[in-house]
Amino acid sequence: MELQLKNIQGDSVKTVDVPEDLFGIPFNSAVVHQAMVMYQMNRRQGTASAKTRSEVAGGGRKPWRQKHTGRARHGSIRSPIWRGGGVTFGPKLRSFRREMPKRMRNLALRCVLSQKARDSQVVIIDSFGGLEGRTKNMAETLKVLNVGSSVLIVTRDSEQNVVKAAHNLPKVWTLPVNLLNAQELLRRQTLVITLDAITRAQELWSPNHSDSDDSKNNKPDGKPGMKENQIGNAVPEDKVDSGEVGKR
Repeated sequence: MELQLKNIQGDSVKTVDVPEDLFGIPFNSAVVHQAMVMYQMNRRQGTASAKTRSEVAGGGRKPWRQKHTGRARHGSIRSPIWRGGGVTFGPKLRSFRREMPKRMRNLALRCVLSQKARDSQVVIIDSFGGLEGRTKNMAETLKVLNVGSSVLIVTRDSEQNVVKAAHNLPKVWTLPVNLLNAQELLRRQTLVITLDAITRAQELWSPNHSDSDDSKNNKPDGKPGMKENQIGNAVPEDKVDSGEVGKR
């Protein structure tokens, strides 16, 4: 998939090939919805709590005798039907936290990235290196890039000049790429991302890239058929003495 690469002056530098498994996969609404519910539930503190009739102070004595008063029967002035009494089925301290497999979280993120690329809501910047840490400069940059009022700026690492320049702008957020998730993308309209951040994103979330890394780690130096003995030296499998197998 090809997208335009721009500089901070708003000029198109060239066309770059972005990873297809990050910006070109079909949208999976079920996975994205599940991820959004998880992120929103995990933001809840769960600290709301109300006292039941047993937790409210007072009410230990029966207000009046059971019979021959002409009034209704009551055993405590802290009953839920009394003013100042306990709460029936009130909220209690609880955890709303939900879990989601890592592969599903990554899939939801890649689905939202792909949908934003199809909707022309992704702007790729070569670098923010020449940007001063001033609000005026960031406002001018976003204006020449022709982005909307809700913008998420993603860089490879946390860049102080970008953070300082965008700090006072309304509806403009900055984030390093390793903290990016589906919720942050869905809450903002336009994504402005650097070319280095895309490279880092491919290392983090691309399934093809992770498979290639695993194959390299499983075969050191690209030499198959090697194993480590007890002292840590790599020796060929055909050189291992079968009589030593199982010895300690």
